[in-house]
Amino acid sequence: MTETPVRIAMWSGPRNISTAMMRSFGARPDTAVIDEPFYAAYLAATGLDHPMREEVLRSQPNDWRDVVPALLGPVPGGKRIFYQKHMTHHMLPEFGRDWMANVINAFLIRDPAAVLASYVRRRGEATLADIGIVQQREIFEREADRLGHAPPVVDSADVLADPAGTLSALCEALGIPYTDAMLSWPPGRRETDGVWAPAWYADVERSTGFAPPAQRPRGPLPDELRRIADAALPHYEALRRHRLHRG
Repeated sequence: MTETPVRIAMWSGPRNISTAMMRSFGARPDTAVIDEPFYAAYLAATGLDHPMREEVLRSQPNDWRDVVPALLGPVPGGKRIFYQKHMTHHMLPEFGRDWMANVINAFLIRDPAAVLASYVRRRGEATLADIGIVQQREIFEREADRLGHAPPVVDSADVLADPAGTLSALCEALGIPYTDAMLSWPPGRRETDGVWAPAWYADVERSTGFAPPAQRPRGPLPDELRRIADAALPHYEALRRHRLHRG
């Protein structure tokens, strides 16, 4: 009798250790991963000019309806677990969400001020919509209403402070066994990385595991970014109340 695959949709915003988490799950021998499968559909629908836009559009389906079958179909490599790295802002209001009832939805959060500071170092500017926190809360509440309880939430700060403890709690909530294989991985790029990796993944390509961010002094956010962080904070705090505790 064939075992039913465990499909995990991990919903995150940008600059939130989401690729490191994909590395962590990809280090499991029983897990296949997919990287931001709705990215091209998001760019096609919005017309936004992101780094490597044309390469992204050529690399993935440009219609969200053509993305879903791969998420619910056979798991690559016949693996038992299918970890799907999703960006919340990619799920535009017009994109269907009924497929989410067929996966385990989990949420990876990070303090909005830290997200914004990292994001603008890459992009130069940011909006509230760019960091996906409002959309993340909307998806979380929709899933909580469907389930009748809060789905799993992990804070990136907890993952970095205690990878084994936080990932153990996450795996328990997902109904899969924890393994220390999730704590380390070889450096370099992966075939499963999105075509946009050269624009975004330099740090994770050098990584071999989770590590606390470098301790360096940071000044206050500029006023424009502080206003965005202040608008994002209630959404982050609403999600953080449900975060899985370490240990």
